[in-house]
Amino acid sequence: MKKVADILARKQRDLISVAPSHTVLDALKIMSDNNIGSILVQEDDKYLGIMTERDYARKVILKGKSSTDTIVEEIMSTDLPRISPDTSIEECMQLMSVNNIRYLPVFNEQQLMGIVSVNDVIKAVITTQAETISHLQSYIHS
Repeated sequence: MKKVADILARKQRDLISVAPSHTVLDALKIMSDNNIGSILVQEDDKYLGIMTERDYARKVILKGKSSTDTIVEEIMSTDLPRISPDTSIEECMQLMSVNNIRYLPVFNEQQLMGIVSVNDVIKAVITTQAETISHLQSYIHS
């Protein structure tokens, strides 16, 4: 059974973050520059939450707020379930489905390790299925 550690091993290890006092526009520019849909919110290397594209759409755009006047702290998600590198891919899927979320912060004890996205989980499932198919084909043809 694949674990979050397997996903993290394949991902870029740089943790991209903004301070809660940054403007939403600044955070969006960083997200765009790095081709990511969420960004960690940290202050003095302490995890505070995650700002996502969904946060932006629902808490800024749909409320008629300005991206230049709104700070990240006002819209970030702070109540996301935390997972560990030992969490299974199946458990990630369950958490994402039940909570209707697309991102999960990964912690090893109290240390932030990264973010797992729904796309990361889908890729892991597809990879596992492809490996299973390959093994079954090898078994059938041997």
